[in-house]
Amino acid sequence: MTSSPEESPESVVRHATDNGVAWITLNRPAAMNAITPDQRERLISLLDDASADPAVGAVVITATGKGFCAGADLRGGARTGPGGDERVAGDVARLIRRGAQRLIAAVLDCEKPVIAAVNGTAAGLGAHLAFACDLVIAAESARFIEVFVRRGLVPDGGGGYLLPRLIGPQRAKELLFFGDSLSAAEAERIGLANRVVPDGELAKTAREWAERLAAGPTRAIALTKQLVNGSLEADRAAAFAAEAAAQEINMTTADAQEGVRAFAERRAPEYRGR
Repeated sequence: MTSSPEESPESVVRHATDNGVAWITLNRPAAMNAITPDQRERLISLLDDASADPAVGAVVITATGKGFCAGADLRGGARTGPGGDERVAGDVARLIRRGAQRLIAAVLDCEKPVIAAVNGTAAGLGAHLAFACDLVIAAESARFIEVFVRRGLVPDGGGGYLLPRLIGPQRAKELLFFGDSLSAAEAERIGLANRVVPDGELAKTAREWAERLAAGPTRAIALTKQLVNGSLEADRAAAFAAEAAAQEINMTTADAQEGVRAFAERRAPEYRGR
């Protein structure tokens, strides 16, 4: 399903950069911000742009209305093959690889720290979009739902990859097998959210966190994100080698030199994202 003329990609995924922070806002409140293919492509593009933009030091993904994201928009009906014929073997796997998995990879691979400011229900792919972010701030009214099992489906969008790494395999299986609604408070307790705040303080808290990150040493944070994400697949030797390489690369940056100089001069560093 594609967006209607009244729902251009620019209107249903808003974008603004303010004080070093790229704000990406899902804006289909009537559909609980369920993601269409056009929205997905715009999200991927904006995350890629943020990686390359030296004026951006952090990204916030949030939404309008009562829902953060209800998952993928499935209202397009039965899926068919590329030529419009009946679906054949391989179509579903191809659809997932080109769709939901590319979106989650774009968040994980973004070179800037990404904050999810979860304003309401995050279900299915919407939950995984939040969990892929580096930091998750949830409003008290937010809920997370692994909705796939309710529809007789297996999780997509990296759910089987993300959840065991965040909360361990047994808790992951509990969420994925039962599909129960998880409150924001419970998500924080088990490690799926960093912070839960009153609904009215969500944007303020997200802004404070994002601006702190944007004022930091951009390349050092990017390399740190890469190290942490990569450590989940690496043995100790590989992780240590990656750490040493990251240190070598980072010490060539102006921000690293400024940080060391500021420490020696006993003053606050002034990072420039270089």
